[in-house]
Amino acid sequence: MSNREQGSVPRSAHLTGTHAIITGGGRGIGAAIADELARLGASVTLMGRSRDVLEAHASCVAERFEVRTRSVLCDVADEDSVSAAFAEARDGLGAPYVLVNNAGQAEGASVLNTSLEMWNRLLAVNLTGTFLCSRAVLPDMLEAATGRIINIASTAGLRGSSRITAYCASKHGVVGFTRALAAETAKRGITVNAVCPTYTDTDMSERAAENVSAGTGRSLEEARELLTRPIPIGRLVRPTEIASLVGWLCAPEAAAVTGTAIPVAGGEVM
Repeated sequence: MSNREQGSVPRSAHLTGTHAIITGGGRGIGAAIADELARLGASVTLMGRSRDVLEAHASCVAERFEVRTRSVLCDVADEDSVSAAFAEARDGLGAPYVLVNNAGQAEGASVLNTSLEMWNRLLAVNLTGTFLCSRAVLPDMLEAATGRIINIASTAGLRGSSRITAYCASKHGVVGFTRALAAETAKRGITVNAVCPTYTDTDMSERAAENVSAGTGRSLEEARELLTRPIPIGRLVRPTEIASLVGWLCAPEAAAVTGTAIPVAGGEVM
C-alpha cells in the first residue's frame, strides 16, 4: 500500500507529487477543478479544444498554486486525438494519478426535433469521450495499482427530463460506464466515481437559460428562474462546490468510495 493510500500525506496537500488530467479544463467546472487539485498539490494538465483558453488558465494555476501545468489540445470524441494528447500529457508531467472527465456538451430539443447528428454528437463527446480518456489512463494506473477516475455526469444521468433526451441518454451512459469500470478495477487500487451536478453557475447554464427563453418566449430572467425553481436551495450550484467534492474523492480517506454517482444538486436529487 502506498503512503498516499495509508493517509500519511497531509490532507491539505494529499496530491503532492501526482499528476492530474482534467478534460474541458479551461473554463467553468473544469477550471474550478483544476484550481482545487492544484491547491491540493497536483501538477495539472488541462485539455480542451481552445488553445488560448487552456493556456490562460494553465498559466493562472501555475502562478497561484506554484505547481507545474500543461495545456494540451484534445478532441475527446476522436480516438487519435485522445491518444496523442494523453501521450503528450504523460511525457510532460508523468503518469497520471487522477483523471477528471469533465469535457461535455449540452443541447436540448424534443425527441421529434432531435436530429441524428445531435444525438451522435452528444453521445460522442459525453459518453465515448469518457470511455476513450479513461482507457488512455488505465495502463499506467493498473501498473501503479492506484488511481482516481472521476466522471462529471449530471442529475440528467440520474433521472429523465423532457426536451434533453440525447443529453440524458449520454449522461445515463456515463453513470453506467462509471459503475461498470469501478467493478472492473475495484481490486486494482483504482476508484471510479461520477459526480452529478444540477444546473451550475457557468456559461453552459446561461446558454441553457437563453435557449429556454428563445423556445418559450419568456424573458431571460424568467428562464433563469425556471432553471433554479426545482433546486430546493434556491440557487445554482457553484463550480467550487463540485471541485471540492472532486478533491475529496482523490483523498486517501475516499479509497473505499467507488462506483458511486453523487449528486451535487441542492436537494433536487436525493
